Amino acid sequence: MTTKLKWGIIGTGNISKTFAQGILNSSTGELVAIASRTQESANVFADQFGVTQRYGSYQELLADPNVQVVYLGTPHPTHASLAIQCGEAGKHILCEKPISLNHADAMAVIEAAIENNVFLMEAFMYRCHPQTQKLIELIRDNEIGEIKLIKATFGFHCPFDPNSRLLSNQLGGGGILDVGCYPVSLSRLVAGVAQGKKYDDPINVKGTGHLGSTGVDEYAAALLTFKGDIIAEVATSTQLNQDNTATIYGTEGSIHIPSPWLVAKDGGTWTIEVRKNGESTPQIISQDEDRSLYTIEADTVAEAIHAGKVETQAMSWGDTLGNMQVLDLWRREISLSYKEEAIDAKRPPIRGRAPRPIDGHNMRYARIQGLDKDISRLVMGCDNQTSMPHAAIMFDDFIEKGGTCFDTAHIYSGYDGGEPGLCEKLLGQWIKDRGLRNEITLISKGGHTPDCHPQGITKQLEESLERLQTDHLDIYFMHRDNLELPVSAFIDVLNKHVKAGKIKLFGGSNWSIERVKAANEYAAENGLQGFSAVSNNFSLARLVDPVWPGCISSSDPESRAWLAKHNLALFPWSSQARGFFTDRSGKDKLDDSELVRCWYSDDNFQRKERALELAEQKKVHPINIALAYVLAQPFPVFTLIGPRVLS
Repeated sequence: MTTKLKWGIIGTGNISKTFAQGILNSSTGELVAIASRTQESANVFADQFGVTQRYGSYQELLADPNVQVVYLGTPHPTHASLAIQCGEAGKHILCEKPISLNHADAMAVIEAAIENNVFLMEAFMYRCHPQTQKLIELIRDNEIGEIKLIKATFGFHCPFDPNSRLLSNQLGGGGILDVGCYPVSLSRLVAGVAQGKKYDDPINVKGTGHLGSTGVDEYAAALLTFKGDIIAEVATSTQLNQDNTATIYGTEGSIHIPSPWLVAKDGGTWTIEVRKNGESTPQIISQDEDRSLYTIEADTVAEAIHAGKVETQAMSWGDTLGNMQVLDLWRREISLSYKEEAIDAKRPPIRGRAPRPIDGHNMRYARIQGLDKDISRLVMGCDNQTSMPHAAIMFDDFIEKGGTCFDTAHIYSGYDGGEPGLCEKLLGQWIKDRGLRNEITLISKGGHTPDCHPQGITKQLEESLERLQTDHLDIYFMHRDNLELPVSAFIDVLNKHVKAGKIKLFGGSNWSIERVKAANEYAAENGLQGFSAVSNNFSLARLVDPVWPGCISSSDPESRAWLAKHNLALFPWSSQARGFFTDRSGKDKLDDSELVRCWYSDDNFQRKERALELAEQKKVHPINIALAYVLAQPFPVFTLIGPRVLS
C-alpha cells in the first residue's frame, strides 16, 4: 500500500486507547481525528496520541473529509445508530463488538453499509490474528478427526459499580454481550469449518445465568448444538474470574488454545497445543508475531478497503448476524432484556429520523372503494415479530421502501405459545411512537375458530383496538368462516361496528367464493355494507394441502374469474408459497415437512421450472416472478408478505 488509511476514532474509553495504539504501530494507517461527547475529553485523548483534529461532537468528525474510516469504541447501545451515521457520511466502519444490542439492530447497520457502499466489520480482533488462521487450518485438515465438542470461556471479575457500562442495564451491560460473544463466535467458526463452511449457526441454544441487582447477567453459560452432532459449551461473566481458554475435542484428539482472545496482545509468541489420543505430551505449535493484536486488526481492515471490499472474511456480515442471533437467544433463555428494548420504551428510529419513503422506491399503490387512502400493493404481515427492536426495524424499513399497509390479527403470537396479542401490541406501539396512524392502512383480523361468531368477533375487535391503540381499523377481516351460522349473522354484526366507527371496510379470510357471494347478496338486499375484500391464499403454486385447518385458496380458475367479474380486492396470504420458489424447495429437499405437504406436486415443480427460466431471462430471482404473477391479476391484489430480515 502506498497510501495510509486515515482513521478517526469515536469514543475515548480504554478500548479506544488500545486501538489507537494499534493504529500508531501500523504501517497501513494513521490516526487523524478523535471525537468525544465533550471537547475536554477529546483534547486529553488527542494529546496522548498526538492527534491534531479533536472534536467535541461525533458529527464534527463525520463531517471531516480527511477521515476515511471510523473506529467506534462507544458503549454498546450507541453502536448501531453511530455506525449507520458513519455509513450515511460515506465513512468505512470498524465497530467494536457487539455491533449492536441485538440482531434486529445489526440488520439495520448492515443494510446501511450496503446502501452506502462502505466497508463494515465487527471488531473481533482475534479473528484477524494468525493464531486463529492456524486453528482454522488444523480443523480443516482434520488434525484431530471429526469435531464433536467445543469448550470456550471468557469471564472476569470487575469492581461492582452499578453505573458502569459492564453492569448497567441502560448501557447494555452484562457478560453475554461484552465478552460472551467471543466464545460464541469461536464455536460457530469451528463448527462451520468442521463441516466445510466458513461458519455455522446452532440448531439449538439452551442457556442459563444469574441476573444481578442491576438486571444484567453477572455470569452465564450456554449449550449450543450444531449439525454434525457438534456441541459447544460456552460461559461468560463479569463477576467471576474464568480461565479464558478454548478447547476443541475431536475423535482423534484435542486442540487447546491457552489464550484465544487477547492473543499476544502487544505482539510476541502465540501457542496452540495439539494432543492426539494416546499421547501423553501435546504437540506445541507456536510462532512469533511482531505486530500487536490491534495492529493486525487495523491492517486487516486497511487491506480489505484498499482491495475495494466492503466486508472481510475475518468477520463477515453473515457471521456477525448469526452471532447476534445466538446472543439474542441466550439472553432470551435467561430473561435478560434491556430497558430500551421494552415495548413502551419510546424507541426512536435507529436512523435518527422519522421513517419516510426514500427517493426512487418502486412501490405501487391502488385504492379500494370506501377507503380514501393509497394502499401499497405489498402489505407488511405483522405476525412474526417477537420484540420491539425487531418490529421497529422491519416496520421502519417498510415505510422507507414505500409501504403503507400493515396486516395483523388478534390470534397472532398467542397461538404458538407466545404472549397473546404481542404482534398487535408491538404494531400499535410503533404506530403511536412514529405518529403514522393517519398515513397507513391498518388491517386486523379476529373471530378465528372456535370464536368465529358475532360475540367472539365483537370481543376480539375491542381487544384488538386496545392493543393497537386506535379507535378504528381501516379493514377488518374475519379470520375464518363458520358454516353453522348464516352469512346474515356476520353481515349484521360487522355493519354494527361500521356504524359505530370501529371499522371502515370488512371482509373474510378463508371464506369460499360461494359464501362471499351470499354475504354480499344479503347485504345488498338489506341496504347494508358488504364484503369489500377477501383474504384467501393465492399464489403461482397451487396449494396442495391446507397449511392449517379451515384454510381456503382462491388460485383456481373459477375463483379468479369471479373476483375479476366483481372487481373484489384480494389480500392473499402465503403469496410466495412459503418459500417454494426459493432454493428451500426441490424434489430432493424433504427436510421441511410443511413445505413438502402443502406445495410439493408435479405441476408446482413445473411452475417453478418456468419461474426459474423467466428469472434467468429477466435477471431477477424466481420469487420475483412468483410475486409478479400474483400482482398481475385482473382484479385488485394487495399481497401479504412476512419478511423476518431486511436483506
